[in-house]
Amino acid sequence: MPESNDRIRILVADDHTLFRDALCQVLRAEDDFHVVGDASDGPGVISLAAHTRPDIVLLDVEMPNHHPARTMPRLLEISPPPKVIILSMHDDPQLVQDLLAAGAHGYLHKAIRSQELLVAIRSVHAGRHGVTVLVSQAIAPAPRAAPQGVLTEREQEVLALVAKALSNRQIAVQLAITEGTVKRHLRNIFGKLSAVSRIDAVNKAIGTAPTHPLLRSAHAAPPPLTSLKQIMDRATIDT
Repeated sequence: MPESNDRIRILVADDHTLFRDALCQVLRAEDDFHVVGDASDGPGVISLAAHTRPDIVLLDVEMPNHHPARTMPRLLEISPPPKVIILSMHDDPQLVQDLLAAGAHGYLHKAIRSQELLVAIRSVHAGRHGVTVLVSQAIAPAPRAAPQGVLTEREQEVLALVAKALSNRQIAVQLAITEGTVKRHLRNIFGKLSAVSRIDAVNKAIGTAPTHPLLRSAHAAPPPLTSLKQIMDRATIDT
């Protein structure tokens, strides 16, 4: 496990208690994450962020006493300012644009797989690829199909490990290659798939019926509590 000061400090803000608790469990299962707190309303997330100094704030759009346009500037006044990733069931393009313009580093729809959330958190924390946006297929552009077999076997191996949310360093150790070689493979993968980020590359590869066993497993139905949508569905009681 990484030293505590090397782990990514995360604050979770969502007013749905069971969803928030389940999400924290998913994050705490990662060795390089440290959940510093959770909040259920606007004042709570601002106060906790000022006290705990998180690296990442996962921020719901709709909470009591909370409006993103007012909460975001307060969070960004904290020194050092956390990177805010919006987690929401809303995927209105104007809302996404407005919140990114207000300073959010990412906007993720709650229907994404938890694996995609883990990759997004690590990417945002590392400052890769600008902002990260994952919305529902209803408004997301359909990925362009890449020619079958466009990726080499080694590139498929690298992408399969990216799909497991491994860092470049971890991939290098796993495949017994240098970190520079991993980066070169990723550049080739991005070019071949016309991908703009690691998550985009994984999604496009999965969408083109990949042949590598690990990518096939990434495409298979996830186990319990690996989808944010599943977590929220399980935390919802019909009345």
